[in-house]
Amino acid sequence: MVIIRVLLLVLQLAVLGGGVHGGNVTYDGRSLIINGQRKILFSGSIHYPRSTPEMWPSLIAKAKEGGLDVIDTYVFWNLHEPRPRKYDFRGRLDIIRFIKQVQAHGLYVCLRIGPFIEAEWSYGGLPAWLHDVPGIVYRSNNNRFKVRMRRFVTKMVKMMQSHNLFASQGGPIILSQIENEYGTIEKHFGEQGPAYVKWAARLAVGFKTGVPWTMCKQNDAPDPVINSCNGRRCGVTFVGPNSPNKPAIWTENWTTRYQVFGEDQPERSAEDIAFHVALFIAAKRGSFVNYYMYHGGTNFGRTASAFVTTSYYDQAPIDEYGLIRQPKWGHLKELHTAIKKCQVSLLSGAEGVVWLGHEQQAYVFNKRSNRCAAFLVNNLERNAATVFFRNASYVLPPKSISILPDCKNVIFNTAKVSTQSNKRKMIRGKVFDAANMWIEFQEAIPNFDGTSIKSHTLLEQMRTTKDASDYLWYTFRFRHESSDKQAMLRIRSLGHVLLAFVNGKLVGSARGSFRSRVLDLGSSISLRNGINNVSLLSAMVGLPASGAFLERRFVGIRDLKIQGIQDTELSRKHSWGYQVGLAGERLQIYREGRSHQVRWRKFSYTRTPLTWYKTVFDAPVTDAPIALNLGSMGKGEAWVNGQSIGRYWPSFRTPSGSSSQTWYHVPKSFLKPRGNLLVLLEEEGGNPLQVSVDTASISQVCGHVSTSHPPPVSSWAYHKQSTMSRYLNNNGRTRPQVQLSCPSNSKISQIEFASYGTPLGGCGTSYNLGTCHSNNSKSVVEKECLGKMDCSIAVDSRQFGGDPCPANPKSLLAVADCK
Repeated sequence: MVIIRVLLLVLQLAVLGGGVHGGNVTYDGRSLIINGQRKILFSGSIHYPRSTPEMWPSLIAKAKEGGLDVIDTYVFWNLHEPRPRKYDFRGRLDIIRFIKQVQAHGLYVCLRIGPFIEAEWSYGGLPAWLHDVPGIVYRSNNNRFKVRMRRFVTKMVKMMQSHNLFASQGGPIILSQIENEYGTIEKHFGEQGPAYVKWAARLAVGFKTGVPWTMCKQNDAPDPVINSCNGRRCGVTFVGPNSPNKPAIWTENWTTRYQVFGEDQPERSAEDIAFHVALFIAAKRGSFVNYYMYHGGTNFGRTASAFVTTSYYDQAPIDEYGLIRQPKWGHLKELHTAIKKCQVSLLSGAEGVVWLGHEQQAYVFNKRSNRCAAFLVNNLERNAATVFFRNASYVLPPKSISILPDCKNVIFNTAKVSTQSNKRKMIRGKVFDAANMWIEFQEAIPNFDGTSIKSHTLLEQMRTTKDASDYLWYTFRFRHESSDKQAMLRIRSLGHVLLAFVNGKLVGSARGSFRSRVLDLGSSISLRNGINNVSLLSAMVGLPASGAFLERRFVGIRDLKIQGIQDTELSRKHSWGYQVGLAGERLQIYREGRSHQVRWRKFSYTRTPLTWYKTVFDAPVTDAPIALNLGSMGKGEAWVNGQSIGRYWPSFRTPSGSSSQTWYHVPKSFLKPRGNLLVLLEEEGGNPLQVSVDTASISQVCGHVSTSHPPPVSSWAYHKQSTMSRYLNNNGRTRPQVQLSCPSNSKISQIEFASYGTPLGGCGTSYNLGTCHSNNSKSVVEKECLGKMDCSIAVDSRQFGGDPCPANPKSLLAVADCK
């Protein structure tokens, strides 16, 4: 089992005192140099607060198995210093434990201290208390900011040094980062921008950690700080190091894109990632590539930035739950192996470019000892190309790069995916479908007299809440004496969601979006003679995380008018009452010891907004990851045993009509065997009777491998072995294989589809029989695979009792269910 193997590995490393040991780290114009050795390094971002300490060993082990050399992480200032000089490094925030875990697995660390990180993290990782510092200007040559930034960066560096974690001390940290993508906003600060960059560089270098520092997206990074690239196409867009003595580093190769509520799941193919990695290595002489993210994880609590979903980079090579996502993980693993076979030539050889066609070229790296490596590139998006290189012909698929470690034989092509694909399935478990399973508590709607803050102006929401809550109540009252009871309430807000109540009754709601965060509400209202109370709940869905002058951002209600009876402008010079947060939040009724502080009542079917729901459940007995299915709910936040698993918003539909996120990860460490407390805060009126506790598993695997006539020496042929393709250099016929492999604790239970011939479609797409098909395809695959955890089937006519169409190249496509 994978879990047992991981635990045995960790135990073995602990017993043997294993793990990577750093040393002298320098660099030149070609690469980082560790203990005198040049390195081509592959790295992956795994953020310690977005998973749990119990998950770290498995995540790191899978990253290492995927061919990574380095784990990259940001440092999260707002978590570690929630109040000035009050630090927290417990639990998921135990960065020292995380880094030592990486070291125990024999990997290096890239530590991106920032301390501004963006990362789709609330306020870009800046602590909310900075907002209250008079005269502060974030990320500029402003002393009030620099004093606090210096204090935190010093805290982190000294902590690393005290645990001997820099490579110069024998630790795993070989690279650090100061600031983050500042080049995108530097111009907004005029002369103060470059001055701040120079100050930040001096601060970092002055620590004398013995390892290089980098600044990403910072073309003016002062020496000796290395400027690096972030993006999807750094092999094309990166202008290169700003000094010939600095290596080409790619600090963020986006494996997908973060998702926001109201938008469909973004994707990026394994082929596209592999193409641009190979191009960066070849065309930009790149020597360090970091995948952002390699495991995205979960934005627990209220940590996600504005409109970003709780699930983060779920389409990364390791998904939110820690499951390997194929073919992305395996295809990149094969890429890493192929490039490492070229490492000597890449790092010590002179390179040259040979044009093979208008859109094709060869990047050739020769070593004095007659070693040679070549990358053959076809830039055409839709058409394959036949090219001639060193007296041999090669067929390059569209938009692909073939890697030749000996300038002769192709061992990998970025567009040819031979790794099996898999599909994750959520298996429905305990359903809370009975009214007697739930009790509820209704939030009271505050009026002006019941609020704790009074003002004659409209207050800005972030400065008022200090990030203690997503919610701020705006209340006012006015007297009305007329037989005309109808009016129109018009509100313009820069908040994300707005609920409007008049005399305690909901009269309207509005929401913004990631693309347009200005919302307007217009609602017809009924008034009564005498005092009327208006209560407006402005809700944030995360703080902003990017852009210049974050400290100046205004969030909350800007303008309010009542039209119809007597047009009234209430935005200025009017008495307002404010209340930060909800009563249930302040009382922490989501905690077991605090739940009794309010009067819960039996579940009702009214489904009114601002209702708290509570139930208990036993943990599923399973090794599989666990998630809450909240697809029937509207918008709110969920807690399990007092720990927030994040914001939910299934009611915000995507253009395709689905929810951006339905399942919400519940880490095993949040649970106990019996009597787990589940509390939901529902803003809109969702239905808890369809909420369930589900499990995630890899339910389906797929393999698709082609064969052809005997290849010439200069062509590529491969033999499937384990989850890797091993490409053979010979003149004879090879026998490629499809291999299907289920996760541990599961076996192949059914062959859903199998076709040897010319099947249509492929793994990850729809599939069907083609014009050529061997009728015994399915029975052959079933005989080899049913009841097994993994199996291999030779893609050979003899295996299938003859050639169904001798004139055609053939392939085997097989799809299996795991159970």
